[in-house]
Order: sequence, then C-alpha cells, then structure tokens
Amino acid sequence: DKIPQRNVYSWNSMIAAYSRNGRDKDGLELFQQMELNGMVPDKITYIGILDVCACLAALAQGKESHGKIIYSGFETDVVVGTALIHMYGKCGSVDDARLVFDKMPQ
Repeated sequence: DKIPQRNVYSWNSMIAAYSRNGRDKDGLELFQQMELNGMVPDKITYIGILDVCACLAALAQGKESHGKIIYSGFETDVVVGTALIHMYGKCGSVDDARLVFDKMPQ
C-alpha cells in the first residue's frame, strides 16, 4: 500500500489539530512550511490560520495573510471576512476589523 500524498485538506486538518490543542505556534509554522512546499492555501486554510493568528495575537502574520487573501480573491467570502474581523479584533486592531466589516457584502 502506498501512503497518500499530502494535499491542501491534509495540511488544513493538521493546522486545525494544532490550533484545537493549543499549539497555535506549531500551526503557524506548519502553514509557513505548507507554503514553502508549494501548496496553495484555500479559503479553509486562511480561516484556520487567521484563528491561529488571533490566538497568538500575531497581527503582522494576520496582515500578511490578509494580503494573500486579497490576492487569492477570497476577501469577498463572508466566512473569510468574519475570520478577518475576529483576528483583527483579538489582535487589538479594531479599526482594521471595522474596515473589513464595512467592505463585506450586505
């Protein structure tokens, strides 16, 4: 039997497992490794990594992810937008949270 190759779903699952178990720093490191390995994040990846950034109060990494979300075209997704608002709020950047909120579709 052959071990299946990693895909975006397996990366997402592992990042989420780290986050659920209070190992957010490991989740952030795994996300960085995912990108270095050429894996393209999907909106579920970004939702998970924004939660990790919120738990770590890692505003710089959250803003970097926000830029990638815009580039990927996920910014108009309501769930991604909500994750951005949560991340900015937990990181103390309420003005940025409000900007995301104001840009969300009604």
